[in-house]
Amino acid sequence: MDGQATVFIDGEAGTTGLGIRERLRGLPVTVRSIAAEHRKDPSARRDMMESVDLVVLCLPDAASRDAAGMVESIARAGGQAPRILDASTAFRVDPDWVYGFPEMGQGQADAIRTSRQVSNPGCYPTGAIGLLRPLIRAGMMSPDHPVTINAVSGYSGGGRTMIEAHERDGGPAFDLYGLTLEHKHVPEITHYSGLSRVPVFVPSVGHFPQGMIVSIPLHLDMLAGQVTGADLRAVLAAFYAGSDLVSVQDAGPGLVADTLAGTDRMELRVHANESRRQAVLTARLDNLGKGASGAAIQNIALMLGLAPSTRPA
Repeated sequence: MDGQATVFIDGEAGTTGLGIRERLRGLPVTVRSIAAEHRKDPSARRDMMESVDLVVLCLPDAASRDAAGMVESIARAGGQAPRILDASTAFRVDPDWVYGFPEMGQGQADAIRTSRQVSNPGCYPTGAIGLLRPLIRAGMMSPDHPVTINAVSGYSGGGRTMIEAHERDGGPAFDLYGLTLEHKHVPEITHYSGLSRVPVFVPSVGHFPQGMIVSIPLHLDMLAGQVTGADLRAVLAAFYAGSDLVSVQDAGPGLVADTLAGTDRMELRVHANESRRQAVLTARLDNLGKGASGAAIQNIALMLGLAPSTRPA
């Protein structure tokens, strides 16, 4: 790409948009913005989209669909249509979009690099898919396995209203939600994990700003063969061998959710009790790092052919 790449964040005033803008300082790109009073002006947005190499959509689902339609109309009119990275859930299981989880499998980073439309993964799905996909692909877990996923996130994942409530009023110590079992992240977890049976997903929010643990309990006797915890760990370790950001760590007696806050890393563990033939898989990450803005920066770097600028430490 000749010269410095240009990026427009449509929805830059939100939590994810602000995080992406701040992290873009680590990449050789020019970030262009629309004056606050014109951010909802379709004409101003269209003009901006035609002037940049990449548009990052940090909008609600319906608004993201409208913005993507605007980019399509630019292309149909023969204009200079930008590439798109969408941070909503609107396109995550759309076959015309590439899922932006580079470590998901061989060739995924190249698919992101060449695609014109990439959907940024959700924070909870990043942990769940990261744990489940390797085991299903290895044949250790059947696609119709009855999976339960428990997860806790820092309150920053709930957006401005939740952040203000926690920081102003102290917020609830622990909030279990999504008990209709219709959470918006379930489709992408199911699809990209390779599950045929929809998992039970139980998310929660704790009174801490950033951090996340996704945990999946397993009865080892329900898996294929005489699988041990060591076998599960070996499959995960082989799958992510060579990854700079996803690692498999030794299990301990406990796990603190916010240890990776401020980083773009994700740690996977297998906590096993062989005498009881039980295990718990865990993924620890920053819900605003590898789970949101950090993942977006990783995808932006791939799409623009730039050296990655992540926060591994």
